[in-house]
Amino acid sequence: MEFVPAEGKHLHEDCSTLILPALSIGNVGQLVADLLISSIGSERVGYLDDPNVLPCVGNDAYGPFPQGYVALPLEAYDSPSNALTVIQQRSPVIKGMMVEFAKNMADFLASSGKKHIIVLSSLDFGKWQKVDMSGGLQIYYLSSANSNGTDENCEQLGWKKLQEYDPSQKHWKYLSDLAEGNATLEDIISVEDELEEENYYASLPFAALFAFLKALYLD
Repeated sequence: MEFVPAEGKHLHEDCSTLILPALSIGNVGQLVADLLISSIGSERVGYLDDPNVLPCVGNDAYGPFPQGYVALPLEAYDSPSNALTVIQQRSPVIKGMMVEFAKNMADFLASSGKKHIIVLSSLDFGKWQKVDMSGGLQIYYLSSANSNGTDENCEQLGWKKLQEYDPSQKHWKYLSDLAEGNATLEDIISVEDELEEENYYASLPFAALFAFLKALYLD
């Protein structure tokens, strides 16, 4: 993955936190990224080029009237006043290439010097065994702060850890082994065919991004 800066622009060192959408049901992560970019006074500082993302092109994603500014599949926006970088992804990853994309993205983010990475995703409630609506808005998280995915700061915000995350479970462990370079050919053959059917959460794009980011940032 290569970062190509816009003319006269660069990633600001003061923007220590980066937000990235993971493609998911309802495009919720992308919609949040759009809202942030358009409401916090951010500017486009460049785009990311990765062979695993399908090409697309659009016209002026955020202006009230088209100005002829080309919008690309992966773009980076900085808001120095909020110490925030937002990456927007506008097209899907090529089928079967999510792991490679996650690896490339994690490598780029680690090299960029960002201290905090937030991956936004959404979940299909139709896949849940238990849905508790008594607490109002449902926000679930996974964090690299602890090996079991918990984070005291997230709990203080009233968020709940994703219960289905178990780092010792076969499919989550497979992603972790891939990220750490410990997966064998036998592991890949035995798990990939059954991943999507047997474990919905571990098959989602956010899971691969989380696994690779966790492996790099814990190091």
